[in-house]
Amino acid sequence: MEPLAAQIRPVKIEDVVGQEHLVGEGKPLRVAVEKKHKFSFILWGPPGTGKTTIARIYARALDAELFELSAVSAGKDDIRKIIEKKVERQKVLFLDEIHRFNKAQQDFLLPYVESGELTLVGATTENPSFEIIAPLLSRCRVFVLEPLSEEALRIIVKSTKLKINKDAFDWLLGYASGDARKALGMIEGAQSLYGKITADTLNRALESPHLRYDKKGEEHYDTISAFIKSMRASQPDAALYYLARMVEAGEDPLFIARRMVIFASEDVGLAQPTALVVANAVFRACETIGYPECSINLAHGVAYLAQAKKNRSAYDALRAAQKDVRDYGNLPIPKKIRNPETKLMKELDYGKGYEKYDTESYLPDKLKKKKYLIPSTNEKV
Repeated sequence: MEPLAAQIRPVKIEDVVGQEHLVGEGKPLRVAVEKKHKFSFILWGPPGTGKTTIARIYARALDAELFELSAVSAGKDDIRKIIEKKVERQKVLFLDEIHRFNKAQQDFLLPYVESGELTLVGATTENPSFEIIAPLLSRCRVFVLEPLSEEALRIIVKSTKLKINKDAFDWLLGYASGDARKALGMIEGAQSLYGKITADTLNRALESPHLRYDKKGEEHYDTISAFIKSMRASQPDAALYYLARMVEAGEDPLFIARRMVIFASEDVGLAQPTALVVANAVFRACETIGYPECSINLAHGVAYLAQAKKNRSAYDALRAAQKDVRDYGNLPIPKKIRNPETKLMKELDYGKGYEKYDTESYLPDKLKKKKYLIPSTNEKV
């Protein structure tokens, strides 16, 4: 039997609940479906807000052959198979979690999107500006989806036709936080385990080992989020608890260790540079040792990172510099610091006046007064 979310999934654009700014009368995705406009686009928004539903409705409107892949497990070979498949209709590729494709994989996809051989509908929970390569992003429109309102969630939950009392409704609205799939999953769990849906059975279902951790579902993202935020807040006990939940659920230790390596630079940063050394050592230990013993290495690293001082200045500086690159493009590099490789370059004053310990800004003229790296005065312990 199909999951509850699949059973009630809309098949027409006018039946989509929420995202009125995109699918309402006269709005861009509604018009695209109604007029059968063919173009590639990215759907950026939180889980459970309708990305898959919109992609399927769009492909159906084009009378296209829809191919669905998850970037978590797919690769170049999967794209190649789709390209080589002989079909009479237009090919639409729905690539879920497109941000998981690395640069090489995105580069491989690019020419097929550029030529129109594939119409790409990407879905991501991450900012496309940071996760999608510029050439691919420039060939796609980006539509931003919002968390579903309480009213939208009420409509979706009522469409299940299941008996749900007010207390259970209120519990679901608080738990789901704008995520329809999360709400429907809990309804289904309570119904299948206890035969009725009340606030009590929903609470009991939440603690059930059958539902508590789906490595491809929302608990995966909720737990890693709680884990990172606990380390950021310098709360080692909370961080170790969420680590233990992931270890007990069989989460990939390299996934955990990878997030720790990122955290070491993003959050600890300049306050304690050895954090990156420790995090990399933990990652290497997880690679070479594996479960169950590498959980000890993970705990060692988590305790260290959570208690380390925090300084995000290097991370913030990078993001500020990236914004200027996007806003202003490739501004001319000052001649003083260009490399005078040829006689002509020397004649054009490349490298002229360069001093090793110059105090004059080497930023492009338009950005001379910019300061990206701002020393932190409030390092968090």
